[in-house]
Amino acid sequence: MSDLPAIRVSDADRDRTVALLREHTVAGRLTLEEFTDRMSAAYHARTHAELDELVLDLPSTLASVDNRRRPTRFLLSIFGSNSREGRLHMGRRVGCLMLFGNVDLDLRQATLEKDVITVVAIGAFGAIDVYVPEGVEVDVRGFAVFGHKRARGNDPLPQAGTPLMRVFAFSLFAGIDIWRVPISWSQKTWSEVIRGIRAGTHKELKA
Repeated sequence: MSDLPAIRVSDADRDRTVALLREHTVAGRLTLEEFTDRMSAAYHARTHAELDELVLDLPSTLASVDNRRRPTRFLLSIFGSNSREGRLHMGRRVGCLMLFGNVDLDLRQATLEKDVITVVAIGAFGAIDVYVPEGVEVDVRGFAVFGHKRARGNDPLPQAGTPLMRVFAFSLFAGIDIWRVPISWSQKTWSEVIRGIRAGTHKELKA
């Protein structure tokens, strides 16, 4: 074993690693959840060895993956339910339209075409729920009439290189919620995530 001391990293070293992880995420090699997990580890890393470990399984080239999945661009629910989850391939924009129904869009395992996603959510008399891994920057705008639009869960300060999700929400007697899901809750169902965040359990998790 080497007796040489571990080489400490600088903030610039951490930022370079996160930028590389983001580029691999856009290339389709990392899901949003994997990216946010590794990003958190990068900003907590103290040595170069810890940073190197985060990109050890990634190729040195940044050519895009041949993703044959069609991008998810639109979800419609009228008097029913519609849901999307798993390794979705996300374009730069997705629309959700709901009337007397429910829409669930789970982006935790999604791969991206761009590091900025725009979600346009329009709902009347029902609910639209979007699930993102905690750490993704969320910007919610729009208006609600006898309903609500909001982002729920922990809202850590955005770091350089963090993907951004812009949400334009328009609600009429409907609830439009963006749920920031802690990485440690990756195996929880949607209902468990919602119950946990409503109960404030996410606030008790270790940062």
